[in-house]
Amino acid sequence: MEVQPALGPRYKWIALSNTTLGMLMATINSSIVLIALPDIFRGIDINPLEPSNTSYLLWMMMGFLVVTAVLVVGFGRLGDMYGRVRMYNLGFAVFAVSSIFLAITWMNGGAAAIWMIAWRIVQGIGGAFLMANSSAILTDAFPRRQRGMALGINGVAAIAGSFLGLVIGGLLGPVEWRLVFLVSVPFGVFGTIWAYLKLKDTSERHRAKMDWWGNLTFAVGLIAVLVGITYGIQPYGGHTMGWTSPFVLSCLIGGVVVLVVFCVIETRVANPLFNLGLFRIRAFTFGNLANLLASLGRGGLQFVLIIWLQGIWLPQHGYSFEKTPLWAGIYMLPLTIGFLVSAPVSGIISDRIGGRLLSTGGMLITAVSFVLLEVLPVDFGYWAFAAILLLNGLGMGLFTSPNRAEVMNSLPNNARGAGAGMTATFQNSAMVLSIGFFFSLMIAGLADHLPSAMAQGLTANGVPAADANQIASLPPVGVLFAAFLGYNPIEQLLGGVLHTLPPDQAAYLTGRSFFPQLISGPFADGLTAAFWFAIIASVVAALASWFTGPARKPAPGQPHETVGSELAAAVGDLVDVSEQDTVATGPGRIAGRLRTAGGNALAGGVVTVTGADGRQAGRTRAGADGGYAVSGLRPGTYTLIVTAPGFQPEAAAVALNGSGAVRDFVVSGGGTVTGIVRRAPGGAGAGDTAVVATDGGGQVVGQTRTLDDGTFQLAGLPAGEMTVTAHLDGHRPAAATVVVTGTEPAVADLLVQAAGALRGTVTGPDGRPVPGARVTVSTAAGELAAAAVTDEHGGYAVDDLAPGDYTVVTSLFEPVVRQVDLSGGESATVDVDLHAGRPEQARS
Repeated sequence: MEVQPALGPRYKWIALSNTTLGMLMATINSSIVLIALPDIFRGIDINPLEPSNTSYLLWMMMGFLVVTAVLVVGFGRLGDMYGRVRMYNLGFAVFAVSSIFLAITWMNGGAAAIWMIAWRIVQGIGGAFLMANSSAILTDAFPRRQRGMALGINGVAAIAGSFLGLVIGGLLGPVEWRLVFLVSVPFGVFGTIWAYLKLKDTSERHRAKMDWWGNLTFAVGLIAVLVGITYGIQPYGGHTMGWTSPFVLSCLIGGVVVLVVFCVIETRVANPLFNLGLFRIRAFTFGNLANLLASLGRGGLQFVLIIWLQGIWLPQHGYSFEKTPLWAGIYMLPLTIGFLVSAPVSGIISDRIGGRLLSTGGMLITAVSFVLLEVLPVDFGYWAFAAILLLNGLGMGLFTSPNRAEVMNSLPNNARGAGAGMTATFQNSAMVLSIGFFFSLMIAGLADHLPSAMAQGLTANGVPAADANQIASLPPVGVLFAAFLGYNPIEQLLGGVLHTLPPDQAAYLTGRSFFPQLISGPFADGLTAAFWFAIIASVVAALASWFTGPARKPAPGQPHETVGSELAAAVGDLVDVSEQDTVATGPGRIAGRLRTAGGNALAGGVVTVTGADGRQAGRTRAGADGGYAVSGLRPGTYTLIVTAPGFQPEAAAVALNGSGAVRDFVVSGGGTVTGIVRRAPGGAGAGDTAVVATDGGGQVVGQTRTLDDGTFQLAGLPAGEMTVTAHLDGHRPAAATVVVTGTEPAVADLLVQAAGALRGTVTGPDGRPVPGARVTVSTAAGELAAAAVTDEHGGYAVDDLAPGDYTVVTSLFEPVVRQVDLSGGESATVDVDLHAGRPEQARS
């Protein structure tokens, strides 16, 4: 729906600024801890490499991601039901409060870790509220012609946030680990207050029954699977990983079973959380498959590169292990730059030529970049590495926007909200899945050759054979985590053995060369496994993108998905949720909704269906919500004709191929209203004044703003009696009733007069302000115009008074009467002293 005029022309920019700030905060915090983890754990005095502490490490990384993956769809539905701005404001507040509690952590050890994990989960809840409702707020705030631009800015900023979080975490962590969380507090507090004061709910509420069983089974099933993957990469028994652990197997198998139950539930409820019927659309299914695989590659790449840089390359090039987290974030900037350059450009191009070629080509370029990373030496030259990262970012960006276009344009417009939410869930879940996949592949690669290389290297440098063999037999996940966290791995592994060695050998073993040289060979094996997985995933994603089908033009009357909507959907937002309610379809059935140009349901409109031979195949009348359905149709092409009194007829062709189809119509009226808005009789026109047309039922059917000379034109209005109203800040609204015929334009000349105002303070005989005093304002004819009661400071205010003379009466102790002239529409101050009934002088 279009922005409500009463909100003013600047409201849309306020909404864009606030929601962009919210999305940046949420996505930056999804990745900000990844590089700052070493400083965080040092700050709370805990060694995450000890086996008993590994779970702390994993949940600090993944708690936020798991929560947002699970809750984003359900929170979007809550926004539809109870108000998107209300849910968004709640998310900002939750995010700000959780950031404060994270920053003030005062404990140490395991208690501090549990405290921080709990608040990271709460922070993820706030982030899910922000992600689920931000683009819906923009959809409501911006007119259709600017909506793509707004959502594009918001979406690009949000995607960039996940990359920027790595750099910000690396910069702030070494200074003071609390800054990693504290940096969000001022923005969170400011954003919460700003959103509460300025954002307004302008959309319809969809009071659909909440799919509680669907939400519950989806959350339980997905959390179980993600938890199983989280613990699967930890050692179990004598195994290097925990995939045979009863707990992990129970989580994985049980989670899958619960998700199957979820799918069954979704086919049986009236308002499902997931519209599984959308998977019958080929482009939606293959597009989401491609997006899932691309997200797996993109998410896992971050972890592989961090380990590669921090554990091997940076120490080999003179950086201490403590400084590697910061420089790893800086050296990965080409990846961010490539994405930010290509993502918006590819979206614009895809609007013209379609998305299939671009998304397929983007994933093939990404696959090539992974091949180049695979053949790159472990001790590489940086500029070659930077060029490959740039290529990877360009490929990912080239894929992302067109992929969203293909997915979203494959859906009927009244299913795009549900489809975007489902796509967001797949993408958010992929981040957690990628950690499990890539860590597992890296650990498997290291397990083959690291123990022998470790034993030989330690023994050759003076470590007793028994100690060297014992250290070498430890699960390689410890070495992997040490490299990931920027710790000195050999110092951690040798522990008490280190002080028994000669100082020169101890210094060599813990220096910047021994561990990188030791691990380079085994690490290359792990890299090979990880990159080949990414290569295969990228190639399959390219094939899936190709099978989304050729470029499709939207059906007449069905809006094309904008670049901004594609990008917003990519980061978890529900796009165009005002059209989220779906119309059930089935074989031989055409269904949809009729709406006016103002976005309201067109009840009573008639839909006539004719076959290829011109014979009538069906006819129906739309219900109160504008919904219609025609059943019993055979496969073929049909013409749908929509007629309604006072509206222009609409027609469209719909093809049935054995399944159902959805076709919505936006029906315009043929009437026009022209006129001028003035501030004074016979005076100049008032430019930039909001003009709204409402029908007999109070529904907004048209809106515009006057030109510089005060003239306006409202077109596409239904026939009948119409009320035209002008709104101008600081003036009294003006309204006129016209009759729209659909032949000659109706004329409405409106006069908006300056609104007078009265202010003042009432004081008692003792000279103190008097609260609770009643102040009445009457016209010269003695009619009551307004009344007010003084506040706790004795003040009163009366606004929106028409030009003229007024009598101000204060009744307490003795009545006090005062005459005031507001004939020019000005404001005046009348302070009243109740002592002896003497008023103070009025001040204009």
